[in-house]
Amino acid sequence: MGTELLAPLDLAFWHLETDAHPMHLGALAVFSPAPAPAPGVTADAVVELLGARAAAIPRLRMRVRDVLLPVGGAAWSADKDFDVFRHVQRVLLPRDDESPDGGFMAGATRLAGELMERPLERGLPPWEMYVISGADEGPFAVLVKLHHALADGMRAVAIGAGIFDEIASLGARARGGASARRARPVPPRSWMPGPRQVAGFALGRIEDLSRAFGVGASVVRASRLDLRGAPALTAISSGTRRLATAELDGESVHRIRRVAGGTTNDVLLGVVAGALRRWMVERGEQLPAADPRALVPVSRRRPGTGAASGNRLSAYLLGLPVSESDPWERLRIVRTAMDRNKAAGPLRGAGAVAVLADQLPSLAHRFGAPLAGGAARMLFDVLVTSVPLPRSALSLGGCPLRAVYPMAPLARGQSLAIALSTYGGRVQIGLVADGKAVPDLERLARCAEDELRELLALLPVGQPSQRAR
Repeated sequence: MGTELLAPLDLAFWHLETDAHPMHLGALAVFSPAPAPAPGVTADAVVELLGARAAAIPRLRMRVRDVLLPVGGAAWSADKDFDVFRHVQRVLLPRDDESPDGGFMAGATRLAGELMERPLERGLPPWEMYVISGADEGPFAVLVKLHHALADGMRAVAIGAGIFDEIASLGARARGGASARRARPVPPRSWMPGPRQVAGFALGRIEDLSRAFGVGASVVRASRLDLRGAPALTAISSGTRRLATAELDGESVHRIRRVAGGTTNDVLLGVVAGALRRWMVERGEQLPAADPRALVPVSRRRPGTGAASGNRLSAYLLGLPVSESDPWERLRIVRTAMDRNKAAGPLRGAGAVAVLADQLPSLAHRFGAPLAGGAARMLFDVLVTSVPLPRSALSLGGCPLRAVYPMAPLARGQSLAIALSTYGGRVQIGLVADGKAVPDLERLARCAEDELRELLALLPVGQPSQRAR
């Protein structure tokens, strides 16, 4: 790969980062030992395998450097001194004999939170992988950290999927086939644009500016000067990180959706709203006068878009109805609000702030990032994102993938980010929080599981679907 300018939104993520607010996303992938009679795979062997596969992904060999033009811009360029084992490392967990799994899951989750706290080194390709294992050949986990400038959620999945056995072998066969085929000649083209291209470009820029003005006005209207709300969600950032995980049964979620109507994501957002309410009540907090607002990212990526295309995001703003006591009414409120968001489309409204960022020049991102970072708190209280994963079973070195817990970054002024993914018939939830603002994050994770159980218990018997219309 040659040199490639960072797209405006990628540049925004790059400049939004501070030491206390690293802008990397991640995932904690948990693996079971290889099934018998396959030989056991050591953690050191997994490190070697990860290193070889990561080194074969061209995007992971690129670092960010400043450029003279455009002013304030930056570009991706190949790291000539690339050493994959500066990025792929092993971490050994002490064993806890009092826990059923030797304390592995609790230890891996705690350690992952500490590792997510550390910013990526900016002079290197902005990613890291850690193999987290015990002393024996038992379960292990791989923590993946990718800077948000490198990839959005969907592109992170596409890049990270290259480490798995099934996808790595497909990629190797594809590369072999490509080398065997003769390249087609490319007809010469003039670098000078024709009149239609000039007219199309001008019309596109006018549409972009018009959209940017519209989104900008929506952002201003939606911003809140009164920042009083749930204390844990509006606490001053400490720069510390804590991670917790939860799991929901996928079939149970679908059963609820068939009755409530809407989409699976609507149900999951309703579960998040109910979990937040339970958590606040259990903490003895007074429910906030205004429901907390969630920023719900929406991908604008088209099928077949390559990894070099950068972030393609918009978002919806959604009030999470924590003040509503009826779980089914919460689902109805969420579904109605999301239907309204979808009818308006991902390019309109205050949630489309990423679209606005995509229209700004490089210099604006370089100098305006500190102001923009502080403004996030005025727009939303919590990030809730869904990350799509491959449906097929995956493995690493013959060890089956058991679960993937996605992790989203925390913007300045934010204390909680919630990411969800579905794999193996289970919905896995990764919760990332400011460690001092939310020391009881595990309680919130359990509240999500409790909320799903209550919704199941309240399922009407023999009633037609779409009760929550």
